[in-house]
Amino acid sequence: MTAPLLEVKGLRKAYPGVVANDDVSFSIGRGEVHSLLGENGAGKSTLVKMVYGLVRPDEGSMTFDGAAFAPTSPHEARRTGIAMVFQHFSLFEALDVAENVALGMETPPPMHTLAQQIREVSETYGLPLNPDRLVGDLSAGERQRVEIIRCLLQDPKLLIMDEPTSVLTPQEVDILFETLRKLQSEGTSILYISHKLEEIRTLCDGATILRLGKVVGSADPKASSARELAAMMVGEELKVPEARAHRLGEVALKLDNLSVASPSAFGTSLKGVSLELRKGEVLGVGGVAGNGQDELLGALSGELRATPGAVVLAGQPIGGLGPVERRALGLLAAPEERLGHAAAPNMSLTENAALSGWLRKDMVNRSLIDWRKARGFAGEVIKAFDVRTPGTETAARALSGGNLQKFVIGREILQAPDVLVVNQPTWGVDASAAAAIRQALLDLAANGAAVMVISQDLDELMEISTSFAALNEGRLSPVRPAEGLTIDEIGLMMGGAHGMEVAHV
Repeated sequence: MTAPLLEVKGLRKAYPGVVANDDVSFSIGRGEVHSLLGENGAGKSTLVKMVYGLVRPDEGSMTFDGAAFAPTSPHEARRTGIAMVFQHFSLFEALDVAENVALGMETPPPMHTLAQQIREVSETYGLPLNPDRLVGDLSAGERQRVEIIRCLLQDPKLLIMDEPTSVLTPQEVDILFETLRKLQSEGTSILYISHKLEEIRTLCDGATILRLGKVVGSADPKASSARELAAMMVGEELKVPEARAHRLGEVALKLDNLSVASPSAFGTSLKGVSLELRKGEVLGVGGVAGNGQDELLGALSGELRATPGAVVLAGQPIGGLGPVERRALGLLAAPEERLGHAAAPNMSLTENAALSGWLRKDMVNRSLIDWRKARGFAGEVIKAFDVRTPGTETAARALSGGNLQKFVIGREILQAPDVLVVNQPTWGVDASAAAAIRQALLDLAANGAAVMVISQDLDELMEISTSFAALNEGRLSPVRPAEGLTIDEIGLMMGGAHGMEVAHV
């Protein structure tokens, strides 16, 4: 047998109060697509950062392509033959594609040469891309192509991909997988990180499972079911969300020709969005990132104002009201960005509980916050939603992504909203945390609340939605019953094909 391309032996990395990786060992073969699986906080990110030179291990060693490997920076890792596509794109919207690619290269060629190379590589790997287009005008899928092509121009031996399909339509996922298989056939190894277990089963040759910073096993994804992989990750059988039978009630929220300008130069304005959302209903709103999702949540939360009659809550026009007034009336929202928007990173969980819950949980007395009540509410959220944290005074930034997401969603649900709007409720969280969040949303609807879930995760939307609509370039498709919709139909709706075009697929 040939020696592995990358071999990791006994890596350990500790931070104050937590051991992120403990005696981690695994290897990746040449031309292998290998997955790292684990819950949020299992140690995947720290491990990948050590491989890519962003973090230095306390103990252990690595070999790459037969030689000792201890990168002190991403520059050194790239020079050795490792490239990485991050979950969060590192692109400048005001620059064109070629300029962005050049910024990520060690020794970029002249711009006219680079533009030609981009065209050739994009054509070779089935990733069409115009080097002259502004990144701010690109879709999320096209932006990911910029990141991938930037890596491919460096001819990597190992490509690391972190949650690469979270912003793609099903059709774009198919294109990406074709590209990765072509790279694999040419001998490139791929380290693939994703919480979408069916993708892992489709694409990957091997998997290393992490739990609480340690390797707890390995698996052949193609020979294992998604439930089996999830059980290895969490240490017990995964609970599947179940909806309780209930009747839909009266209209709780109505949007009537809602049009709102985006506050961002590269955002997407809402154009004539209309819908009715009933009590007990879970409306799934799908769409590729950048098609008006943030603007829709902002227009509903009150962060973006509209004409009063464009947003109607329980018969009352509220389009001109701000977030505090809307919360008082029962319309609550949880935005996509956990740190910085949904939660203040350096504030404690107690303080973050007060930021959102002071009004509905009666925490203010004579204009002062009652911190005993705020602490109690934070503790209530932690207990009800199994938030793994040392306590209520822990800073939000110290939590793993999944645990902070459970806290953010739980904080809103426990305020008993009449209408709850959430954007990307399980984005980047593990299977166990995602199941818990989805179950909480289903329970909220069963208890009579109206729920709108804005998400790019189609499996999620099909699992919990009673109805579905798609956002495309700021326009919303007609709302359709979720039952019976196929992934192909949904993909076309997300791409802008609505009505009869979809019905005849």
